[in-house]
Amino acid sequence: MTPLSPLERKALKARAHHLNPLVLIGDAGLTPAVMREIDLAIKSHELIKVRMTGDDRDARVAAYETICGELRCAPVQHIGKLMVLYRPKPADPAAAAAALKSRRPAGPRKTKKQLAQQAAAKPVGRPAGKTLGKTLGKPVVKSAGRSAVKLEGRPSRKPAGRPARKTTRQTTARVNPRIK
Repeated sequence: MTPLSPLERKALKARAHHLNPLVLIGDAGLTPAVMREIDLAIKSHELIKVRMTGDDRDARVAAYETICGELRCAPVQHIGKLMVLYRPKPADPAAAAAALKSRRPAGPRKTKKQLAQQAAAKPVGRPAGKTLGKTLGKPVVKSAGRSAVKLEGRPSRKPAGRPARKTTRQTTARVNPRIK
């Protein structure tokens, strides 16, 4: 694999930031089973994080170099016990077709005609029978910033001309005229 440019490495670090480690390397180190799991993870995800236990820094660096050399993946980042590895998916059509065949389909897809019929069948606005009192049937003007949008046939939740909510002091003054 060709080495990554600094800009590519920076973009990959940003993509990998939120990822969780997919493979954990235990005290046994790099066994063939662990290498196989790393290879499977990197085939399906392109960019993975690997966590390695142990306190020996030299062993972690050696394992990092071994993984990158054997699996032909690019080293993106190595901080402490975390390693970020990248290998792009193959671009040939045979591999892409094999990957698509291995997936299960999500279910039958709807045609454009079925989607249009479904959209036409959905009611717009409030369901029939639910009214909001006096505002039903009148055109309602809702303000959105400086411009006003006129909505035909849709009542507003707050009727036009409703007074602003009174503050606590005004309410208290009305109840007890001695408080000002």
